[in-house]
Amino acid sequence: MTQSIVSTRGNCRRSRLRKSIRSIATLSIAVITMLVAHAVAASSLQAASSDRPNIVFILVDDLGYGDLGCYGQKLIQTPRLDQMAAEGMRFTDFYAGNTVCAPSRSVLMTGQHMGHTHVRGNAGGPDMSKQSLRSEDVTVAEVLKHAGYQTALCGKWGLGDDALGGREGLPRRQGFDFFYGYLNQVHAHNYYPEFLWRNETKSLLRNVVQPNDRSYGGFTGGWATERVDYSHDLIAEEALGFIRQSAAKKDTPFFLYLSLTIPHANNEGTRGTGNGQEVPDYGPYAEKDWSDNDKGQAAMITRMDGDVGRLLDLLDELQISEDTVVMFSSDNGPHDEGGHDTERFDPAGPLRGMKRDLYEGGIRVPFIVRWPGTTPAGTTSDHIGYFGDLMASAAELAGVDCPDNTDSVSFVPTITGNAANQAKHDYLYWEFYERGGKQAVRAGSWKAIRMPWGNGKTQLYDLSNDIGETNDLANQNPGVVERLEAMMADAHTPHPNWTP
Repeated sequence: MTQSIVSTRGNCRRSRLRKSIRSIATLSIAVITMLVAHAVAASSLQAASSDRPNIVFILVDDLGYGDLGCYGQKLIQTPRLDQMAAEGMRFTDFYAGNTVCAPSRSVLMTGQHMGHTHVRGNAGGPDMSKQSLRSEDVTVAEVLKHAGYQTALCGKWGLGDDALGGREGLPRRQGFDFFYGYLNQVHAHNYYPEFLWRNETKSLLRNVVQPNDRSYGGFTGGWATERVDYSHDLIAEEALGFIRQSAAKKDTPFFLYLSLTIPHANNEGTRGTGNGQEVPDYGPYAEKDWSDNDKGQAAMITRMDGDVGRLLDLLDELQISEDTVVMFSSDNGPHDEGGHDTERFDPAGPLRGMKRDLYEGGIRVPFIVRWPGTTPAGTTSDHIGYFGDLMASAAELAGVDCPDNTDSVSFVPTITGNAANQAKHDYLYWEFYERGGKQAVRAGSWKAIRMPWGNGKTQLYDLSNDIGETNDLANQNPGVVERLEAMMADAHTPHPNWTP
């Protein structure tokens, strides 16, 4: 009996032992399986991240088609952007979203042309809802953030404000993880402001500002009487800092929207000091026999050029240039608001018109793309694109779908050397609400402009042989005029905030 009991206990112990061994083995297999799966997933994530490039979009303010050496400028030195073009691709037929700041930026961020985007003009007053994106608007930053990108905006926003009607459009509520710069675009007219925004908190500067109600009205700020902190320099440094921090997160790509304010006129300086092209120093132009305004205009552009170069150098230093596509452009054509001599610099180059025109000089802008190892170096493209195409392009680069309700065509085939597979727009469209209103369409080489809006005569130009828009062919081509006017009618959707 005793032996039987012992034997039974022994069998029970052996049974429990066998079960324990099986359990341990099963658990070990499960753990190993989990670890392998995790490793595979991590490897896949890393591979996916490496397949998705970092994206940097540099937007400058009021730089003309002819303001860079690589686009024909003779007097202003832009060696780093010229080098960027030599290392990448220069576009000849690329367009801003509009001919002034806010609507052009709205097109850039939403991928919708002027007939569809929410912000269709520059608007003042205490209620900022007309010039602010809404919660339902989808931005490039939101698309990339949802795709796993780190996102940052450094510089001028102009599509939301910490004021009545503007808070839905604040950068942090439109897809940006980090923001440093100006919210209000009129505040950005002072390059020595009393504060800049860091996310949704004011970051005080050492400048002393004179209130100027005539110039600012319902906005904030004024012109500086004591100038210590130059905003452009601060913004450039923040952008470089973001790149350094982001590069350390090797499995997470980043999107940087660097929206620089120069060479826009320092309008508040114009009103306060008479010099709208004020800059900390005149650089290589200090000894030129030019006016201070002319020296300032040239120095602004060269200063900006140097900072673009510093950004490209940092990418090289961090060994992420081949993983980063950098795009450079301007929000609209050149201005004449700072007191400088536009005839001296010929900022629009061969184009007619400038800022606030829908002639080519007001909307055709420089566009340069650098992506070493992917974008063919030293190339030029005549692909017809515009700001709204950033949305589809960024989505394709990130490996996600482009949002619905956009007017966006990806230019990724072109910048990756596959131009034969490049889709094309049926037409590009602009509308502008100042000066009686005007509309414009480009379809292929044909360009139509109607002003004033509605009952104005439509002008027609063949850009293939008349880039300067000097020969109106409307009378000789009534059928083409009718076709392009139909495109205008199709493109425009009414908006309660904007009427011609």
